Amino acid sequence: MKRISVIILLLAITTTISASLLFYSPNDIITDISTAIKSGVATNVSKYFNSTLDITTPDNEGTYSKTQGELILKDFFTKNPPASFAVNHQGSSVDGSQYAIGTYVSGSVSYRTYFLLKKVTAGSLIQKLEFEVQ
Repeated sequence: MKRISVIILLLAITTTISASLLFYSPNDIITDISTAIKSGVATNVSKYFNSTLDITTPDNEGTYSKTQGELILKDFFTKNPPASFAVNHQGSSVDGSQYAIGTYVSGSVSYRTYFLLKKVTAGSLIQKLEFEVQ
């Protein structure tokens, strides 16, 4: 009897995990990152950073570590707090990469925002992040 209870419990756990993976759409990560950008909090965005990534802001451009990237983004958000952010277009490529293009508004300035996600073992992480004045 105890063995049957354990088997039922294991089946329930396996089913729950499988269902959550099945119903988690690749677009959900773009939504999660968009929400993080809207928050204007660099740590919310940096949890989606790859170990190194390319970042472009009006004050910086280069390849940075995850930690450096977070500091650069924090500086950008401090100087340009978000009024709004919306994804205008998103897509994916054959290799599993995803991207989104949006508009980040701070005060009277709009920034064309682009982020590229690369597939890694743990899922998809930001490989490139750009904020360019429109």
